[in-house]
Amino acid sequence: MRSLVLGLAAAIALAPGAAAQNVYVTADRLLDVTTGQLIQRPAIVIQDGVITAVGPRDRTQVPSAAQVIDLPGVTLLPGMIDMHVHLDSDPTYGGYTGLQFTDAFWTIMAVPNAKATLEAGFTTVRNVGSAEYSDVGLKQAIEAGKIPGPRIVPAAYSFGATGGHCDSTFFPPSFGSKSPYNADNPEEGRKRVRELRKYGAEVIKICATGGVFSANTEPGQQQLSLEEMKAIADEAHMWGLKVAAHAHGAGGIRDAALAGIDTIEHASLVDDAGIAAAKKMGAYFSMDIYNTDYTQAEGARNGVLEDNLRKDREIAEIQRQNYRKALKAGVKMVYGTDAGVFPHGQNAKQFAVMVRYGATPLQAIQQATINAAEALGWKDKVGVVKQGAFGDLVGVMGDPTQNVALLESPVFVMKNGDVVKTPDK
Repeated sequence: MRSLVLGLAAAIALAPGAAAQNVYVTADRLLDVTTGQLIQRPAIVIQDGVITAVGPRDRTQVPSAAQVIDLPGVTLLPGMIDMHVHLDSDPTYGGYTGLQFTDAFWTIMAVPNAKATLEAGFTTVRNVGSAEYSDVGLKQAIEAGKIPGPRIVPAAYSFGATGGHCDSTFFPPSFGSKSPYNADNPEEGRKRVRELRKYGAEVIKICATGGVFSANTEPGQQQLSLEEMKAIADEAHMWGLKVAAHAHGAGGIRDAALAGIDTIEHASLVDDAGIAAAKKMGAYFSMDIYNTDYTQAEGARNGVLEDNLRKDREIAEIQRQNYRKALKAGVKMVYGTDAGVFPHGQNAKQFAVMVRYGATPLQAIQQATINAAEALGWKDKVGVVKQGAFGDLVGVMGDPTQNVALLESPVFVMKNGDVVKTPDK
């Protein structure tokens, strides 16, 4: 194994993070995530960060002055997409333990978290909720080349009803702690969309129901009305933005779908009416069915309060069984992990859980590639290896359609044609 790794490393002249204008990448196999076909001995040409050719190695010409990267034994697939992360969160500080730090601490923590996420093979993420517009700033720093990280679709602040899951709910009245973006009627919801878009939000995130890791809310409680959610969705769509709704409870899930919300996050307690509404309206479910393994094992040690762990326990298996049910019913599904509730960089651990609860390995991979790309409105730009797409690649040793857990340990990562990770790093 050591000689194989050294051989792979020797085949790559670029160091991680280095860029070449023209790149020619070859490997043993390429997974076509649309068909599930494994293409033998592929070659991929990337110019200025965009794929310009994909074909058999013996019929794909090496561009002049191209950096050649050969990956023997490796299966390539598109850079992966996580549709639900919180890059400025650290799960080792739960409950009130995070109050020992100044507010800007969390923005700084997003920097290593972004690097870990990218090195794990997730080249695009949707950050659905942060404070102080930290995800917008993080995106700008990555795009300016100042720090490494994935391509980010930021939501900035998530918002919902006063006293709801998106509000600040852990403190007494004397603290005066509240979200600056609470919305308690349709017109306030419309205004929040405009304000957040003004300062850099590229997706709108709302809280339709109560949640697990908030105080004084229960996951099943609906906290935004159908009328309020429809006003928010209509306003966002008018501005060209998509909307994600945190929704654990059955009623909130159903109304979110009927309101025209694009992706429904968690969807833990969905019932038949919610499944029917999602299918009718074309809403995607983003169901984070791995993170309970971490929160139940480590949450108490990290300071998470027992009431939050209680809610987590109560809905965990229900959510997993409902993932199976929704998938079987034909609801469109995307890959969203809620990373930040568990450590960043471990995003791929959810693949195996999805397979355990009814997905084939290919279906699980598709949820993190072509399905997610379509839900973002970026079809043919991310989540695929084809001409015109970004030069995002992930390489694993073996066949991920037979063993999806291979995605937990990628040996090669590339974003925009830039080498991020090589087999010796």
